Amino acid sequence: MAFGGLFSTDIAIDLGTANTLIYVKGKGIILNEPSVVAYHVKDGKRVVLAVGEDAKLMLGRTPGSIEAIRPMREGVIADFDSAEQMIKHFIKKVFKRTTFSKPKIIVCVPHGATPVEKRAIRQSVLSAGARKAGLIAEPIAAAIGAGMPITEPTGSMVVDIGGGTTEVAVLSLGDVVYARSVRIGGDRMDEAIINYLRRNQNMLIGESTAERIKTSIGTARMPDDGRGATLMIRGRDLLNGIPKEIEISQAMIAEALSEPVQAICEAVMVALEATPPDLAADIVDRGVMLTGGGAMLGELDLALREQTGLSISLADQPMSCVALGTGKALEFEKQLRHVIDYDS
Repeated sequence: MAFGGLFSTDIAIDLGTANTLIYVKGKGIILNEPSVVAYHVKDGKRVVLAVGEDAKLMLGRTPGSIEAIRPMREGVIADFDSAEQMIKHFIKKVFKRTTFSKPKIIVCVPHGATPVEKRAIRQSVLSAGARKAGLIAEPIAAAIGAGMPITEPTGSMVVDIGGGTTEVAVLSLGDVVYARSVRIGGDRMDEAIINYLRRNQNMLIGESTAERIKTSIGTARMPDDGRGATLMIRGRDLLNGIPKEIEISQAMIAEALSEPVQAICEAVMVALEATPPDLAADIVDRGVMLTGGGAMLGELDLALREQTGLSISLADQPMSCVALGTGKALEFEKQLRHVIDYDS
């Protein structure tokens, strides 16, 4: 099996609550799909019907015989079997031809994940066909992906807002000095929009509509004219049960999102308070880097700047920072050996 090594390609996986990205060593990010699995259920048996993009279209629209599941919740595995099926499927998709040997895989995990949750992720990856599974903390991966000089003896602060968790971390000398993970992210924003419209407009909308609202007119602070851009949305009227269409404004969404945005701001403030003074001085100098899909929420950087008074910058490709960083950890494994955890 000596020649097997020639065909083994190591990969890095950003196993996210909302999207899963796969980075292949030497090739970059090859796959970016929603973390959704759809099953066909017959006589209590589940057969995988679709994974990724195709399965996401089914969310909230399935008949009784089909269920669409999101295996990841709040950054960790909620449904073990589905997670394994999903990882298997994505790995197959990346390697079109059958490879002779099993790949080495590095996966990123939220900093706040418990040992049990970490073991679940490792097990899933191993049973999906990895020969060796390494874990790397998400804030470190995000910082590497955003191009921050994390190996130097200066403090860098990264705020990674994913689908399920927001990770705030202060890094120096290639490792975490202080980090906290709050279980608030893109999903919580969608929920906030759904709840707001239910309360204030007597209108019920689904998750995919909420996500569309967030990505098209979502904003973290009140528009200057008190109204902002508008969008027509459709849903069900709760008063008479009939589907209808209403117009919503940016101001409404800013109000709906005020709670999750406030929670993210607070997490940043708490992290700054816990930072050693010399590193705090570096952060004033350098500012804070926002990464993750949630960081693309309109004017979030401004809202954070108003709260903290620091300069806040958005990474170039917020969505793929973590995957790029995990991939870099693969490429430069010798230098970053201490941040990758191969056994637990």
